[in-house]
Amino acid sequence: MSSPDPQVRGARNRSTPTPGEGAAGRGPVVAVTGAATGVGELLARRLAASEEVGRVVAIDERRGEVPEATWHVLDVRDPAIAEKLRGVDVVVHLALDLDLETDDTARSAYNVRGTQTVLTAAAAAGVRRAVLCTSAMVYGALPDNDIPLSEDAELRATAEATGVGDLLEIEHLARRAPRAHPGLNVTVVRPAVLVGGTDTALTRYFESPRLLVVAGSRPAWQFCHVDDLVSALEYAALEKVDGELAVGCDGWLEQDEVEELSGIRRMELPSAVALGAAARLHRIGVTPSPAGDLAYTMHPWVVSVGRLHDAGWRPAWTNEEVLAALLEEVSGRHTVAGRRLGRKDAAAAGAAGATVALLGTAALVRRARKARRRL
Repeated sequence: MSSPDPQVRGARNRSTPTPGEGAAGRGPVVAVTGAATGVGELLARRLAASEEVGRVVAIDERRGEVPEATWHVLDVRDPAIAEKLRGVDVVVHLALDLDLETDDTARSAYNVRGTQTVLTAAAAAGVRRAVLCTSAMVYGALPDNDIPLSEDAELRATAEATGVGDLLEIEHLARRAPRAHPGLNVTVVRPAVLVGGTDTALTRYFESPRLLVVAGSRPAWQFCHVDDLVSALEYAALEKVDGELAVGCDGWLEQDEVEELSGIRRMELPSAVALGAAARLHRIGVTPSPAGDLAYTMHPWVVSVGRLHDAGWRPAWTNEEVLAALLEEVSGRHTVAGRRLGRKDAAAAGAAGATVALLGTAALVRRARKARRRL
């Protein structure tokens, strides 16, 4: 996942699951990869402060700021990680790179190989459970999706959006783990649109001076604050919930509600113009977001959070509250409407990926139409 700011405020609700028996005698020993930053750091801090956890083992390529944890500094792709997992009951794997600017090949090599290595090492070390974190994006954003989707719905995403190909590979590894690693149980957590120090194509959508709406689409927005993701991961680490589960706010917001709450007006484009322009701009390197990212702003991919609810978990945040927090976070990052943005300009202005570039395309389309009418 993209790395959220470790200073985001703590969750407003606490879970109280019954812990398993760990090596320390008063709860499981939990290892967290990617523990130096972002969601990994937030989870490591939360687990280290919990009386229900025996001990926290923190793993990252640099030492982080959780002094209560036992630290191991290494790359998760290093097979030596197996030795660091000796005596661990549960490993939560959060060392993922979903940065928009990372080279696709390098990102996939890190994400997929890292997950493979962690699962293999966990099985070799006698770890009983691995918790993986992907995204509800793996369900795919499609016009015929149910609202909400069942957690057991088919994963119909394609690899056309940023990082989704990697997440699908991770899901595949999770599903084959019982055969490849007998005795290792795997839980997969799939957050909705993640907010709270994150930088994704979907959070950048709200940095634009206008919200791009593709004609004929029916967007539906469901958010997940990092606070709630961390509390859900804690539930999984304490083994109160397992299997494949989604996490996010209850319900969803229609596009009209998002526009009313945000105060940002829409700009509507025909599908062919929006998708064609997004593909061209990404191909020539103007924007980091491929055209596939637009599908997640066009079609619904709202998910049920039934399994967590059944386990007693509740989100601390509503969709309206998360949207307000997101808008506060991205304030001041607006780009100059109508200005053609090169790569350096886009980075300097905090451009909202393909969306902002498409606004420029829309302006060109309007000017061309006006010119034709004058002829």
